[in-house]
Amino acid sequence: MSIAVLRLKPQEERRLRAGHAWVYSNEIDTAQTPLKPLAPGTLVRLEDARGRPLGTAYVNPHALLCARLLTGQPDAVIDADWFVRRLRAAASLRERIYARPFYRLVYGEADGVPGLVIDRYGDVFVVQLGTAGMENLKAPLLAAIEQEFQPRGIVLRNDSPSREAEGLALYVEDIGDVPEQVVIDEGGVAFEIALRGGQKTGWFFDQRDNRDRLARYVKGAPGKVSVLDAFSYVGAWALRALGLGAAEATCIDSSAAALEAATRNAARNGMRIETIKAQALDALKQLASDGRRFDIVIVDPPALIKRKKDHAEGLGLYGRLNRAALNLLTPGGVLVSCSCSHHLEPAELQRVLLRESRAVGHPLVILEQGGQGPDHPVHPAIPETRYLKAFFCATRPQDSGMASTSAQNRSAAEPDLDGSAPPAT
Repeated sequence: MSIAVLRLKPQEERRLRAGHAWVYSNEIDTAQTPLKPLAPGTLVRLEDARGRPLGTAYVNPHALLCARLLTGQPDAVIDADWFVRRLRAAASLRERIYARPFYRLVYGEADGVPGLVIDRYGDVFVVQLGTAGMENLKAPLLAAIEQEFQPRGIVLRNDSPSREAEGLALYVEDIGDVPEQVVIDEGGVAFEIALRGGQKTGWFFDQRDNRDRLARYVKGAPGKVSVLDAFSYVGAWALRALGLGAAEATCIDSSAAALEAATRNAARNGMRIETIKAQALDALKQLASDGRRFDIVIVDPPALIKRKKDHAEGLGLYGRLNRAALNLLTPGGVLVSCSCSHHLEPAELQRVLLRESRAVGHPLVILEQGGQGPDHPVHPAIPETRYLKAFFCATRPQDSGMASTSAQNRSAAEPDLDGSAPPAT
């Protein structure tokens, strides 16, 4: 069966030949191959300006990112067998790493399936179709999942706001026998996960390795460490810390349902937590005013910079959050500062930590830096697949007069990240 052809302008194929998978609408030679007549999700044969094949892609003429390359084969048949091969390769990689089937099974472009995310909870799969092209391929995809894994149930969590940019409706759909919750074990701690009403696909597998890193900061002082988990969701960081021997943990979240789930998870493990329902920044400031201090503070917010135009505003919020967290640390305390914003470079977050630590007189050293786990692999030609940053920092003793000197040396043209003046000395 012949498919439509989409041809690029001269030189626009270089990124694709280097391994990237995205095409923008201003890169299309619309005089030769009109884009607008194509229906969203249409499969096309992608060619360079000379008509040489680049592969098979799907398109959305209404989006700036108008085409995503599925394969370098120009005459590929994208059917259930094609998806089986992709799923089999993705599963084989995860099975080498994880002893139990709880992981992100498919991570979009990095696994050769742009627009698709699948999280695996044993025999239950949570699937997100993020693009019109992948929505159009839902039938062969589901057939492939059934063939390869024989799942108990599948949840289509197609309720992400990002679908609206693709012109897609938001919905949640169950296929087969889908329980209300599943229970997973992470580091010896059991967590109840809501598959339909939880955030995104229910659990943040990407932070698993970073939560493992808590061990070295808790086990050295068992029964003595206090932990504050900001943006706690269902208490993953807090309960992992308690499982490692922390004495007490406090969870902050704006969602009552999330905190109720965190409390249930604590009880399931014979633990107790303190919960604070509030916006994280407000709660951090109030805790400081109350004189509270913690040995470990985790700041793990949702993406605060979702678009390039949000960069300045989001950067300011990262600054305010980390400054408030620093004010809650005990001497020598550990700050775990995270960002899942792709548009925030690691070096930028490091500069935020430097600036805010000096501004409040709590100089830091960075002990280690983590990223997303290996079930969220990074495609070397697609930097957009790397997004998660986690800095593990410790406060160190301050030289006499250091804070005031730092504040005095800050230029008037360099305000605090929240736009305020430098602190009074």
